Amino acid sequence: MKLNKLCVAIAATLPLLGSFAANAADVDKEKRVFGSIFTEYYMPDTDKTESAAWDYMTKDWGYGIELGYYLNETWALRAEYARLEMESKLDGTDVNGNRIGFDAMYHISQMPSVYIVGGLKRFDAAQTTTAVNLGLGYKHFFNQNVALFAEANRYQGIDESYADAGIKLGVSYLFGSVAEKAAPAPAPAPAPTPVKVVEKPVVVKVVDSDNDGINDKDDKCPNTAANHKVGPDGCTIYVEKMAAVGDVDIEVRFGFDSAVVPADQRFDVQSLGAFMQRFPESTVAIEGHASNIGNPAYNMKLSQRRADAVAKMLKQDFNIAESRISSVGYGVTKPRVEGNTRAAHRANQRIEAKVTAKIKEPVLR
Repeated sequence: MKLNKLCVAIAATLPLLGSFAANAADVDKEKRVFGSIFTEYYMPDTDKTESAAWDYMTKDWGYGIELGYYLNETWALRAEYARLEMESKLDGTDVNGNRIGFDAMYHISQMPSVYIVGGLKRFDAAQTTTAVNLGLGYKHFFNQNVALFAEANRYQGIDESYADAGIKLGVSYLFGSVAEKAAPAPAPAPAPTPVKVVEKPVVVKVVDSDNDGINDKDDKCPNTAANHKVGPDGCTIYVEKMAAVGDVDIEVRFGFDSAVVPADQRFDVQSLGAFMQRFPESTVAIEGHASNIGNPAYNMKLSQRRADAVAKMLKQDFNIAESRISSVGYGVTKPRVEGNTRAAHRANQRIEAKVTAKIKEPVLR
């Protein structure tokens, strides 16, 4: 897993705030063209992640575009193109591919923001296969043109037996505008009847639309989540804490019986150092692992020396405080791939980094 995925993981923990100006029931979608862009977290079947025929592909991110047409308020059709950027868990090489296909979308009348989607897809990552998909989505409109959506799909192989899954997050744009309906002409006003004016006491009405205990006129964050604790301004109160944000493989090829990081093998270590400089409260645990060749006790010491070498590079080259770094050697005790094949030895001889960083979470009521 590349380091930029750690930044994405941190960004994904930050809550989305904002008020929405329209919901699906208020939007006129009939006979309108829409386009979408999205990012997708793609999860291959376990049979793929453990198979050489599929290059031991791992879960990873992708992105894509959609073009569709609303036949009416209930049914829509769309075409999709997605780029899947995956890696092999053996050596980190790319297992990229494309996905194209068509879908039909059915919007539930009682819940117009929710839709069921199904279609036919063609993949060319590692192998070229065909699959059918079935999923569930939610689309929330800001206005008559712009909407955010989330969608989960299951991909069932037809010519190959697999069951992948994917989660999309994206934004849609409905082309065209909706003409405003002319208001009916008002009925003629009856002749005014003289009335006696009686002064009434002024009643100040307190309005709290989102039921958070803050009057609307003082609420700077309308539509906060019902289970969020808010401050005097009506905005969610957050607490910061340290939490694990992911693991990353450090691709370093050491020389035989050596714990010196070669000059041409420092890219991933440098990327990790730049990340820790960007997030000064992050910490890392460096783990050394060895292949099951030779004396296990010696491999244990060698893996410790190699982990120490990576930690030393972070301290000296990037001025990372020693208190933020720990290193430990595991030798052959935690293999990634079982067996005594060359591929297994290559996968098991590695350096891993477990990164922890500060995230924000809402305080709940």
